[in-house]
Amino acid sequence: MTLPSFPTLASLPAADHHTLVAAPVAAALAEWSGASEVAVVDIDPDLADTAAMSQAYDIPMTASGNCVVVAGSRGGDERIAACVVRADTRADVNTLVRKMLDVRKASFLPMDRAVEETGMEHGGITPVGLPSAWRLLVHEALLDEPVVVLGSGVRRSKLLVPGRLLADLPGAEVVVGLGR
Repeated sequence: MTLPSFPTLASLPAADHHTLVAAPVAAALAEWSGASEVAVVDIDPDLADTAAMSQAYDIPMTASGNCVVVAGSRGGDERIAACVVRADTRADVNTLVRKMLDVRKASFLPMDRAVEETGMEHGGITPVGLPSAWRLLVHEALLDEPVVVLGSGVRRSKLLVPGRLLADLPGAEVVVGLGR
């Protein structure tokens, strides 16, 4: 099987290179049937932010996915969702995600809390290996991408995932119009 790749990045099988990803990501890869098609690439951690990485490694923004964590509450019950959207869009938090969570107001989870609860680094949060209690909302546009660049849980690497596999992540809900 050929691993997903970009000419400017050296792909390695993610399932065999756990030291390049955060511990929760490695654990999720070990359990996920799609992991054999996932690559990991080593990058300069100073270029981990999507725009900088895209420019430095000549990756189209349409081939990158950003994962943001959103929370709201209703009746004292907190509801959290990770939203994975194509990097040339923004998650529709105030309308679509708020309605899907059935909350009055949805806000980004404070970064320190997102980092603590995911076991991942700021700038590296990925939909692979998130807490199982969280909803995982996936922008439908990402499914059409041959390769999607995602965080790996750490800033010094990225995952390369065939877009179609994002729908197969545990708990994934594909959402039309999630990215605007």
